Amino acid sequence: METKEVIVKLRTEKGLSQDELANNVFVTRQAVSRWENGDTIPNTETLKLLSKFFNVSINTLLGSPHKLICQCCGMPLDDTSISKETDGTFNEEYCKWCYSDGKYVYTHLKQLTDFLVEHMSNEDFPPEQARTYFEKQLPKLNYWKNKSS
Repeated sequence: METKEVIVKLRTEKGLSQDELANNVFVTRQAVSRWENGDTIPNTETLKLLSKFFNVSINTLLGSPHKLICQCCGMPLDDTSISKETDGTFNEEYCKWCYSDGKYVYTHLKQLTDFLVEHMSNEDFPPEQARTYFEKQLPKLNYWKNKSS
């Protein structure tokens, strides 16, 4: 889905006119019309306002061009699992279980690895195999790259 289609869908789901949306994000009705016709896309600051107003990530507003994963645990991210900053804006780097209320939940790689092994291992993915997998994959994520565990 393209940005223009996403904006139309979100606006109509909220039952808003172009004028009403424009007033809520401090732009003109003509700007909303241009977005919805695909002539332009909102600038960065307006994308942030739209994200907060519609409670969706900027990635969603842009038509989900990137497959987001948590840069702490590796979990795929969508609008229901993405963390938020204390002001309510989305933090598209982390899931809500690794970053919550403006704080990182896991400060040591071993702490996260132990948690994941305990909760992710099963008959087909035994604990030893899970530990080996997570010990190899997690350090590749941005959060752990420059951190000592």
